[in-house]
Amino acid sequence: MHNVKRHKQTPEALAEKRQREKSKIDEYLALTDDVLSRKKKQDWSNDAFELTQRLLQINPEFYTVWNYRRNILLNGIFPQSTPEQINNLLSNELSMTTTALKANPKVYWIWNHRRWCLENVPDGPERNEVPSMEWRQANWDKELFVAERMLDADARNFHAWNYRRYVLANMPTRRPETSELVYTSRKIGANFSNFSAWHQRSKTLVGLWESGQLDPIQSRDDEFEFVSNALYTDPEDQSAWIYHRWLIGSGENKAQLEREIQLIFELLQEQPDSKWCMESLVHYKRLLLQNHAQDSQTLKQECRELLSRLADLDPNRYFRYQDLKRDLDQ
Repeated sequence: MHNVKRHKQTPEALAEKRQREKSKIDEYLALTDDVLSRKKKQDWSNDAFELTQRLLQINPEFYTVWNYRRNILLNGIFPQSTPEQINNLLSNELSMTTTALKANPKVYWIWNHRRWCLENVPDGPERNEVPSMEWRQANWDKELFVAERMLDADARNFHAWNYRRYVLANMPTRRPETSELVYTSRKIGANFSNFSAWHQRSKTLVGLWESGQLDPIQSRDDEFEFVSNALYTDPEDQSAWIYHRWLIGSGENKAQLEREIQLIFELLQEQPDSKWCMESLVHYKRLLLQNHAQDSQTLKQECRELLSRLADLDPNRYFRYQDLKRDLDQ
């Protein structure tokens, strides 16, 4: 850090530091050898189970040890346990990995282990000779809560977004899909730059359209209104523009395309140096040319003028804009 006086360490202090580091490395290597030796011997004991936890706390990316830990549960501990004890064991595993995720939120193997735990939770005590699903429901509900807290801490953590999608798709009692639109609206409202939330919203809408739960025409118009708020609030943020292009798609709806071109043109009048406004206008006018060719010379000239402005505004992409100009003349 600037303006912080550094104290030179004595040779003795440096030697002591090196010795501490060497001791830690030696301890890690010895623990690794012990665990891998037990794995080779198919040691499914509680002692081996505790050793894997010690090793994973040091190195959570050691996927071989995660696999070994699961095998200890399956082959050594579960066979000697009641369903209630298995549920408690797996609940403890989920708690342990929650702690690990706080320090290592983007380690694949931790997320994978949580999936395995959830998929192996027993149904629950029987009620009138029917499994109650009580334990499974409790664990899956808690898991959704954990995933959402992870996203509160880092709204762009794609591991947490992917995991949350997995949880929603596999919960014993599914949430209404429409509730996901409410959730993504909240996340986007908190941060327009949250591309993961926009992406999740697009996946949710496709599912709702395909299942017939939402009218694709009316809901798409609603989405244009929703995204336009983001475009006008922060016209330089690319996330909302990418979502807008997804809504437009191949531009087969002429009225929709012309309406959005007009709205973006009006925004450009307010933000005359907006690169995203100009790029989007070129893209959408080219869609008009491709799908609804009318007054093509005027459209082409408008695109050329926009591309010239873009080349001045964004010289790093000069040759890209020149290529687009040439395409217009073919």
